Amino acid sequence: SFSQNAEQRIHPESEQTVHDVRERRHATERPPPSAPSTPSQSFNQERTCPICLAGAEFAIETNCGHLFCGECMVTYWRHGRWLGTIRCPVCRQQVTLMLKNFTSDENRLQSPQKDQVIQEVNHYNRRFSGQPIPWMDYIRDLPTILRHCFRHFFSVGGLLLMFRIRILVCFLVALLYLISPFDIIPEAVFGILGLLDDFFILLLLAIYISIIYRRFVANQATGAS
Repeated sequence: SFSQNAEQRIHPESEQTVHDVRERRHATERPPPSAPSTPSQSFNQERTCPICLAGAEFAIETNCGHLFCGECMVTYWRHGRWLGTIRCPVCRQQVTLMLKNFTSDENRLQSPQKDQVIQEVNHYNRRFSGQPIPWMDYIRDLPTILRHCFRHFFSVGGLLLMFRIRILVCFLVALLYLISPFDIIPEAVFGILGLLDDFFILLLLAIYISIIYRRFVANQATGAS
């Protein structure tokens, strides 16, 4: 996804706002890094922010899967529609969730800039992650949401036990349904329709897991405030 991110293009409807944000970012020099040169800085060069056109610092990934500097995205929100959700500068999809995508070095780094980005992202998620969105947006967001969800699920620190239990129960229920002979539409009778029935159940499971994760991120933001 990093190589794709380098090829991101700003949507024409977002160009003026992005231009204004870029001017604001360039007018204020970025704070010097705490270390002369770190692996994270060279790695950030592979993760280009399409707003400032530099390496993404304290990167934020939107629910639609596009990567930006945390500070650029916060400025884009504050400069644009501060009272409501913003639309992604690249694809114009509604941004209902901002997900931290820091490098390992950035996670270890202590800096006011990082703390400010986390605070603003938590504030955004707390306000907007619970808003109703069209079902098609749930489906479009699945690759990004599920990737972050399972990254946290199998992390060393892990998520809350109740979150893990809910995900496991979902999988077990879906598995029991798939191996059960009592399908809504049995494959032996209806062939391809039966397979589509199973696919539909899996899709509903994935959407439900993404909804659980959205709520978890919103609860984390509330607890961090």
